[in-house]
Order: sequence, then C-alpha cells, then structure tokens
Amino acid sequence: MKKFALSIMTIGAMFFGTQNIQAQVEEEIEVETEMEVAQEEFASVDVAELPQAVKDALATDYNGAVASEAWMKSKDDKKVYKLKLDVKGETKKVYIDQDGKWLEKEDKGQTEK
Repeated sequence: MKKFALSIMTIGAMFFGTQNIQAQVEEEIEVETEMEVAQEEFASVDVAELPQAVKDALATDYNGAVASEAWMKSKDDKKVYKLKLDVKGETKKVYIDQDGKWLEKEDKGQTEK
C-alpha cells in the first residue's frame, strides 16, 4: 500500500511540475512576440536615402555625428525616422520627422526637442 501511495504522489508531483514549466514557456513566447511586433513598426532604410531635411538637421544639431543605421515608419501621411548615431564614440538613438524636427519619442509624434 505504501508503494501505491508513493507512486500516486510521484505522479501528482510530476503532473504539477510539468504544468508550471509549460506556463513559463508560454509566457516567454508571448513576451518575445510582443517585442517582435514593436520592432516591426519601423522598416530599415539606407542612411544615404534619408531626406535632405533630416541630413541637414543631423549636421546642424549633432555636428560630427555619423548615422550608422536608419529606420522609417509612416504615420498619418508623415514619416518618422529612427536613427542610430555614433556621437564621439557614444551610441544614441534619436527620432526625427521628415521635415527635420527632432522628436522626444516616436509615439508622441508631436513633441519636439
């Protein structure tokens, strides 16, 4: 009888243990999916193809900075660019609209620096 009770307890422990692991795996998948969706909003563009207004604002406000990567997102007939800059050895990410106006965050869209 002791072996039977021990077997039932072991099976129960294995059942609850595997359910906990399954829940953790599903949670990790959801987090990864949310991150991918957020990154897909911006499409990669060639730095050389940035509008002249963006290049001028970069040269004026970030003198000596080099844009190493650029992404673009269209929102309400306006384009917002996310730039990865190398400013004197330091990496920065900044947001700018198609007219060369700096933005605090791409979500706000209207707030200028």
